[in-house]
Amino acid sequence: VTSAPSSLFPSSKSSEIHTYTLFSAHLRYLTTILLSPRRPFFQRIFCTQTRSAMAGPQPNPNLPLQERLLALAKTLQFAWFAGHFTLILTTLRYSLSWLRMNYYGGMAQFCYRTSFVAAALTYGIVVYKTQRARAKTGNRPPGGAIALLADENVQYLVLALIWLFSPQYPLALLPYSVYSIFHVATYTRANLIPTLQPTPAAAAADGASSKPRVSNPWADRIGAFVKEYYDSSMSVVALLEVLLWGRILLAALLFQRRSWILIVLYTAFLRARYAQSSHVQTAFVQLSARIDSAVGSQNTPPALRQTWDTVKNLAVQFRDITDASKYLQGAPAKKTS
Repeated sequence: VTSAPSSLFPSSKSSEIHTYTLFSAHLRYLTTILLSPRRPFFQRIFCTQTRSAMAGPQPNPNLPLQERLLALAKTLQFAWFAGHFTLILTTLRYSLSWLRMNYYGGMAQFCYRTSFVAAALTYGIVVYKTQRARAKTGNRPPGGAIALLADENVQYLVLALIWLFSPQYPLALLPYSVYSIFHVATYTRANLIPTLQPTPAAAAADGASSKPRVSNPWADRIGAFVKEYYDSSMSVVALLEVLLWGRILLAALLFQRRSWILIVLYTAFLRARYAQSSHVQTAFVQLSARIDSAVGSQNTPPALRQTWDTVKNLAVQFRDITDASKYLQGAPAKKTS
């Protein structure tokens, strides 16, 4: 929304119109992002970060191995890869401490916090590169902070920082770890393997693309792994994120430290995920169906069934109240004459 210089100090009525128009523009942009037909959740997150990781030029294959590795390590994409790899290692080490019931030991706490530092680093790199590219091209979307928060990478960056300064919730590590496994696999296939074992580009047929192709058995295996398992893995991630909300709710009911702040912040995050992710929507449907089946038994006390019905009704009301399209559709039509 662009205002003339004379509207810098508008009258009361003009101010109301200007504020309403600005709010409508922001809300319209946010609704377009949240409700437009989009690819599956993992493809959006995965492809966004993978394009960032693969954007850097490949080292000259004619250089010695040491120089090729040094050139690769100097790229921002390598820092992105190192962050994901660190997250995997620290999560594995924390898991060992958790299995030994020593999750509050010094090493366990170090690994837990380092995991979210690494997560914040990787998503911060992606957000930085995205914003820098938009600044260079002048292609900044309208909406300001609202548009920025609608970016999935920004959401996961903010959430990683929240977990970093919050009490331990081991379940919160798992979604980030699954993402990191696939990102590390893809970077290894597209960058590390060609650097360690450079192969000449395959000869292109007449009229075909001359883009080099990775021809390596390990690269082919990694590609097959990603193609076969990423969709089912994202369904697991969505279920973990829903279950994590239940874990935080339990902590809030027990009045654990900072749990009420966490439940509010994580509810906002999960609501955004529900609007953007078909996997999260499916996870809610499946979880609700399982509870319906369990509660629908004849042995279930009527009070419990009534409680579950009340919970479902409240959830539906919350979904409707926080539906941005509802408010946009309720706005008055813009005059054209």
